[in-house]
Amino acid sequence: MNPRPRYLRVFLTFARNSLVRDMTFRANFLIDAVSSISWVMMNLGFYLLIFRYAPSIGEGTGWEKWPFFLFLATGLLINSVVHAFFMTNADEFSELVRTGTLDFALLKPIDTQFLVSLVRVEWSALGNFALGLGLLGVSLWQMGYCPSPAQWLLYPLYVACGIAIYYSLMMALASTSVWLGRNLTLLDFWFYITNFSRYPMEIYHGPIGTPLRAAFTFVIPVLVVVNVPARLLAWPLDAQSGDAWRLAAFALLATLASLAAARWVFQQALRSYRSASS
Repeated sequence: MNPRPRYLRVFLTFARNSLVRDMTFRANFLIDAVSSISWVMMNLGFYLLIFRYAPSIGEGTGWEKWPFFLFLATGLLINSVVHAFFMTNADEFSELVRTGTLDFALLKPIDTQFLVSLVRVEWSALGNFALGLGLLGVSLWQMGYCPSPAQWLLYPLYVACGIAIYYSLMMALASTSVWLGRNLTLLDFWFYITNFSRYPMEIYHGPIGTPLRAAFTFVIPVLVVVNVPARLLAWPLDAQSGDAWRLAAFALLATLASLAAARWVFQQALRSYRSASS
């Protein structure tokens, strides 16, 4: 009987192989990294232009210029990790189903979801992670604010929760390829759904915004992905409202529920999968 694989060692092997592949085509790697960073810089320029004419994103929300850039930095950190480790693999899952390559993944002595989720790493996407760290530091410096040790502990915890929620949503969408045959709209759905999390949840109010805020907080919890960690770092813990703490507690539950739901959908998809050789 084969021993259970050491998952960290397997992942590091995947990461090393991906890096070797990327370094084989260095020009493509550099172009991908530069184009991704350039797109982010253009967005930052757009927000700098907005703050020349508006004091904050949404009246009375508290998201003034540098707190909002801290919000953007948090989104960069989360999205860069998701893009680097999961996006390409989820997007290629439909090809595994269509071509029957999933048969080989099912035969491996390792968890199938782990295998299809992490087999490829897009190292060029981590350029935005470095940019996010830089923007985070600049934002805190401009705010003249030093977070407490508790905030520095809570921040990466909730960033990890945001990554887990995004991963769960992505894998659930990718799993539908088993039933749809070839899910070519994965990236479109991903963009439409996660687009709501690019802005603070306080801007969603009124007859249209309030239902959207409720749906994308409590049904598909994408609004907690960036909002919770950004809030916990942008303002002192003793200044956090009761609603902020309740939302933080809900984010932990939403993370566990999202991972469990994605796992269930993936397992159901595998049970419905029919081998290409059958």
